[in-house]
Amino acid sequence: MSIQKVRAYMEPLGIADRIREFDVSSATVELAAVAVGVEGARIAKSLSFKVNDLPIIIVAAGDAKVDNAKYKAQFHTKAKMLTHEEAHTLIGHDVGGVCPFALPEDVKVYLDVSLKRFETVFPAAGSDSSAIELTCEELERYSSNFQEWVDVCKGWQV
Repeated sequence: MSIQKVRAYMEPLGIADRIREFDVSSATVELAAVAVGVEGARIAKSLSFKVNDLPIIIVAAGDAKVDNAKYKAQFHTKAKMLTHEEAHTLIGHDVGGVCPFALPEDVKVYLDVSLKRFETVFPAAGSDSSAIELTCEELERYSSNFQEWVDVCKGWQV
């Protein structure tokens, strides 16, 4: 199970004990918000795409939607999400538990600015019934293969 991979990844970082596991599913923003007990916007959803045949993850706020024009301007290609099978094979986490931790070296991670309006956010921790509370600075520091902050989403600005 990939939650064990994430726990092993976080152990030397000293944050493995902050992983929360639930008796209910947290596979979607709505379910995760209920499980964690926060508004859905604070769920840091990890979206997996392919850029030049390589997998990437964009972590965005739960209420944000990828803006195709912004995405294309940033990555110079059309947004193409990974299938469930591709996520499992290329990312190493199943859909519902995809997260920016314990990733293969070729999976680059980008964090969307939609997250920066919150003091803490809740990304998954490798399973469809887990999460970890992190500040945006911690999310950047602990994400595997972090590249940069990007602005590729819409629908979240007030």
